[in-house]
Amino acid sequence: MDVILLERVAKLGQMGEIVSVKEGYARNFLLPQGKALRANEANKARFEADKAQLEAQNLESKAEAEKFAEKLDGQSFVVIRSASDGGALYGSVSTRDAADAASEGGFEIDRKQVKLLAPIKELGLHTVEVQLHPEVTAEIKLNVARSPEEAELQASGKSIQELAAEEEAAAEFEIQGLFDEIGAAGLDDEDPRGPEPRDESQDPITDEN
Repeated sequence: MDVILLERVAKLGQMGEIVSVKEGYARNFLLPQGKALRANEANKARFEADKAQLEAQNLESKAEAEKFAEKLDGQSFVVIRSASDGGALYGSVSTRDAADAASEGGFEIDRKQVKLLAPIKELGLHTVEVQLHPEVTAEIKLNVARSPEEAELQASGKSIQELAAEEEAAAEFEIQGLFDEIGAAGLDDEDPRGPEPRDESQDPITDEN
C-alpha cells in the first residue's frame, strides 16, 4: 500500500514522502496513529493544502521535545524486582514498568515512547531509549535491583556479581570469627599451669617379685 507520511517515521521516510508499506502496517499503525494518509489524489491535494501547517506543528512539537529531552536525558530510575542470587529476574521489566518508573521520578512519558530491544530480565543498570518525537530521542537508565539499598550500591558502580562476592566473603569472615571465639573459649577453660604432677606415693604397692 502507498501512503503519504505526515511526519518522519524511522527507517521509512520523511514528512511528505510517498512510500510503499505492507497493508497491515498501514492499517494497524500508520493510519490510526495519524502518521500517514492513503496515497490517493484527494489525500495528495489535502496534504499540499495542509503542508505549511503540518510543518509548523512539527517544528513546535520538536522544540518542546528537545526541551524535555534536555531534562530527561541521563536520568536514572529505580525498579525494584525479585530475583535469584545470580541476578535473574522472576519475570521481566517491560516498557510499562519503565514509563511508570520515570513517572514516579517526575517525568511523564508514555510506554509507547520507550524502546526496548528485548525485555530486561537481569538485575543491574540498563540503558533505555525514549522516543520523544520522530526526530528527538533521550536515554535513561533503569536501575533494576531487589531493594533500594542494592540499587544504591549498583549506582555506585558495583555489579550484582561483586555484591554477591562481598556478601559471601562477609559470611565466611563471620563463620571464621565464630570458630575463633569457640577455640578461644576452650583455651580459657584449661588450667594455664598445665596438669598437676602425679603423687606417686598414692600409687598402690605392687610386688614385683
